Amino acid sequence: MNQVNFMASCFDTHDMYQSINTIIDWCQTDQPAKTVITLNAGLLMAMKSDSALQQACARGSLTLADGKPIVLASKLLGDAVPHRVAGVDLMANTLEAGSHAGIRVYFLGARQEIIDKLGGICEQRYSGITIAGSRNGYFNASEHSQIVADIAQSQADILYIGMPSPFKEIWGEKYRDQLGVKVIFGVGGSFDVLAGSVKRAPLWLQELCLEWAWRLAMEPRKMWKRYLITNTQFILQLAQLLTRRYLIRAPQPDSMPTKL
Repeated sequence: MNQVNFMASCFDTHDMYQSINTIIDWCQTDQPAKTVITLNAGLLMAMKSDSALQQACARGSLTLADGKPIVLASKLLGDAVPHRVAGVDLMANTLEAGSHAGIRVYFLGARQEIIDKLGGICEQRYSGITIAGSRNGYFNASEHSQIVADIAQSQADILYIGMPSPFKEIWGEKYRDQLGVKVIFGVGGSFDVLAGSVKRAPLWLQELCLEWAWRLAMEPRKMWKRYLITNTQFILQLAQLLTRRYLIRAPQPDSMPTKL
């Protein structure tokens, strides 16, 4: 797979169609578990102060840009990440494709009522998939080993982890070899969106790189720190990188033409 390096992370250049096909192919192949990582600006900044998160993301089998700001900023720096592949859209599309391929899935995360809603929607919309198991996201560390065992016994092909970062990345990487699945995909709040309890930002806001503002307005207590602080950090780092790039490319005094 072709990759682009941006802010010390390697992004795969897959578009949505290629990402779906890759994941479904993995589900139909007997091999060690693969991890799907979707990075946005906030997660990129969080990695700088969290070595476990950085390591988990670096070991991702498929790393995608889940945010228009990454695509646009990478273009400014000259080595563009060509596609945005939003995690919630990729989850919906892999469920659709998995329905035709007879894929088994496990849902881990969110509230029980959300899990129940999501299961009902999948039965109606993606009738070809098998929900091999599910577990809400309210558990403590003492329950991890039992949850891992339950997932392994389910014989699921894809484990969707609908929990926040950095938990979903670190937990998925920690138990990768014990979960017995083909694909581990951390999808954050996608369960709530697909279950209809959280409304997605309009497409025009997504195109203007303002989906974060919509999420902040919808869930201010939950999102204010994540978006306002990390977005500011992202803008500052981008400014530093752009300044450094300009200084490197600027002509040096010795190379300036002299007047005759």
